[in-house]
Formats: sequence, structure tokens, C-alpha cells
Amino acid sequence: MSERRPNPRRQARWDHRMATPLAVASVAFLSGYAVRVLARDHLPQLGVDLCVGVILAAWTVFLADYLVRLRLSGLHPLRFVRTHLLDTVVLLLPLLRPVRMVAVYERVQRRRGRPRLSLYARVMVYSGLSVSLLGFTAALTVYHHEADAPGASIRTFGDSVWWACATLATVGYGDVSPVTPIGRTVAVGLMACGLALLGAVTGSFSSWLIQAFTREDEKAGNPGNGERPPGDPPGAS
Repeated sequence: MSERRPNPRRQARWDHRMATPLAVASVAFLSGYAVRVLARDHLPQLGVDLCVGVILAAWTVFLADYLVRLRLSGLHPLRFVRTHLLDTVVLLLPLLRPVRMVAVYERVQRRRGRPRLSLYARVMVYSGLSVSLLGFTAALTVYHHEADAPGASIRTFGDSVWWACATLATVGYGDVSPVTPIGRTVAVGLMACGLALLGAVTGSFSSWLIQAFTREDEKAGNPGNGERPPGDPPGAS
């Protein structure tokens, strides 16, 4: 398959057109999976089939969007996969897709093309939303695979949420931990995401504090019309 010239205008129109459907599909996917996992002992067969249908329909939307963007990019499929690795991972692991709902918050916060929050505030808000969604999806996945596993210490969804919080915070109490291969794989990914996202929040908050103190120092040193207050210049003995 030869490469074609990309059409950025059509790509932008497609991304704008699909923003809301993808957000709805992300919510539907997460909701269907959550109901399927949390109510598995109480759902009738019709409810199970409905949840599976919602999950598959949402994933079909993700797949269609991926294929259309592949075509509009004009790239060879292998090159597209290499240059859009995150999108490919999210397609193969759809539970990561709800994190993309953070982009909806970005559009809500913007008015007349400018964000309502400062850069530091946006980083902290987006990281917080991402941590919450990742923690919830990880807790669902681990509970799904650990609840009935032999020798597992995670027996309830509450245990799974507690484990996810401890893992994201890099505390690692060790009172509950996954024993299945899938559970441990999720744990490794959650540790990496927790370090990255919480580090972003801490770094942004520290930078904001430094910037705020710097502004206060500048105001104290340049009162009124910006002239230096009377007295010896800095460094004079």
C-alpha cells in the first residue's frame, strides 16, 4: 500500500466531528463494562448480553475512527501504527479510552479559543481527572480477574479500589495485591501512570507556588509606578 498526500483540513474536520461521538462511546464502554463486572452475580442473561452489546458497539466506533484517520493520514499502515502508537494501544486496550474524556473538559473550559484556567491549573485538573479514571478502570479490571482467583486477597470491589489508590499513590501497603498475570500487568501500568501523573501535579503545583512568590517579590520591590523604593540599591554595603 503506497502512501498518499495527507489532507490536514479533512483530518481536522473529522477530529472535530468525532469528538462528541467518541466521548459518548467512551462513557458507554466504561459504563457497560462496569455494570458487567459489578453486577455480574445479579444480572440476568439479557442484561449480560446488553452490556456486551454496548461494549462491542463502543469498540466498533473506536475501530471505525482509527481506520478513517489511518486513511486520511495517507500513511502506510505500519508507519501509521509507529507514529500513532498511543492510539493503537488505546484501540487494543479500550479500557484506557475513557481517559480521552479529559479532552471534553478542555473544550468546555475554552471560551473564544482561550482556556479559562491557567496552564498550571489545567495540568493539575487534567492529571487529577486522568488519575481518577485510570484508577477506576484499573480497579474494575483487577476485580474482574482477581475476585475468583485462587489465593487472591482482592475479593471485593472495595478491596480493588483500596489497592488502586495505594498503587497510584505509590504507597504500597501490601495488605492486598493481585496474584493473576493480568492483575499484575495492570499493577505495573498503574504504578508507571501514577508516578507520571502525580509527578505532573506535584511539579505544576510547585511551579505555581514559585511563580506566585516571584510575583509577590516583584510587587514588593517595585511599588506604585514601578520605581525602586528609596534606600541603598541591592548589594550595597
